[in-house]
Amino acid sequence: MRTKFLEVLMQSPLFNGITADALEAVINCLQPKVCSYSKNSYVTIEGENFTGLGILLTGKATAIKENAAGNRIVMTLLAPGDMFGEMFVFSVNGIWPFSVIAQDECQVMFLPAIKIVGTCSNVCANHKQIITNLLTIMSEKAIMLNRQVEYLALKGMREKISTYLLEQHKLAASQTFTTMLNRNDLADFLNVSRTALSREMGRMRDEGLIDYYRSAIKIKNLDALKKVIR
Repeated sequence: MRTKFLEVLMQSPLFNGITADALEAVINCLQPKVCSYSKNSYVTIEGENFTGLGILLTGKATAIKENAAGNRIVMTLLAPGDMFGEMFVFSVNGIWPFSVIAQDECQVMFLPAIKIVGTCSNVCANHKQIITNLLTIMSEKAIMLNRQVEYLALKGMREKISTYLLEQHKLAASQTFTTMLNRNDLADFLNVSRTALSREMGRMRDEGLIDYYRSAIKIKNLDALKKVIR
């Protein structure tokens, strides 16, 4: 294994409960493939063969879904240590249900599904720990997907924006925070047009609810935002 990636891999919840020394043995047994990608290139393409559970080692990437009209919906943003494709390790379908695009130059480690779900006589205890971790991650992801369905059900533009900002406020534990999403990505994430998003955020700023500069956001009237989603 490339030991320079060990610290990043230790951040992944897939390897919770596994020591650094044991992780090296586990990775060598799983025989992963490390691939490099240039900025704006496709890491995975929806509909192509599933290449295994991916872990981002360096750079940033975005998981997206495209509809029949070619419109993109941002599913999630990926930073070093984040993984993708974990929901499909046990699937018999064998194809990628979404695409991943590199936002920067990045490197990705792919762990073959057959190696994860198979039996490992060399590091059996650690292998079982990985499968346990994976099932836990999948359960939590299912809960999160239910939340996304609720999010998409929000009809009003201001309701969508307020819900997103309040969730970011809660994560940051501050009324001032920086989002990982630029304006285009935020519009895709909320499933609204960039123009409509900018117009509504401008109104909210004029009304004294928020202030912003690029990806930096300041909530100026927390109670007013909460009233929007009640």
